[in-house]
Amino acid sequence: MGKNYERIDGRLRAFIEAQHLFFTGTAPLSGDGTVNLSPKGLKGSFAVIDGLTVAYLDFAGSTAETIAHLRENGRITLMWCAFDGPPTIVRVHGRGEPVFRDDARWDGLMEHFPDIDPTRHGLRAIIVVTAERIRDSCGFGVPFMAYEGDRPLHGSRFARESDESLDAYFRKNPHIATSLDGLPGLPLPLPPLPPTG
Repeated sequence: MGKNYERIDGRLRAFIEAQHLFFTGTAPLSGDGTVNLSPKGLKGSFAVIDGLTVAYLDFAGSTAETIAHLRENGRITLMWCAFDGPPTIVRVHGRGEPVFRDDARWDGLMEHFPDIDPTRHGLRAIIVVTAERIRDSCGFGVPFMAYEGDRPLHGSRFARESDESLDAYFRKNPHIATSLDGLPGLPLPLPPLPPTG
């Protein structure tokens, strides 16, 4: 039987922070728009900001569906499931916002990700989510799987990009500045990464 929670703290927070993988789900308002589901990993790229707020780093990829959907309507669901230990699934339903490199909040938010080098992976936004419903459920149907480590390919691919070449990469890809359904995606030109202290 599932349970609702008022805040992300205690055992619930410990469970979320221990997972190596989570999923994000978003959709446009249009009834025939493309629903998007994305896996997120990379150690150190997720943070619990407070009992109702979480954030994760949004890295370069072939689309920007999550950003586009959040810019349009803000709806997002995050899901974690246990691949080892007791069978558990946790979902956070809420409102999300992409915070871009030129936002005044950028530096303060980046303090929550001390183990991430912002010059790697084509970091393009920080997704901040305010929880509206926090719920767990059984994970009886989730298989046991072992975590072996993060793949190095994403970092090795995008670490060699400068801000200028990353902007050019995004401009060449038809679904970065505009979503699959034609919604505004990542704003371009890509602002440079703020200098790190």
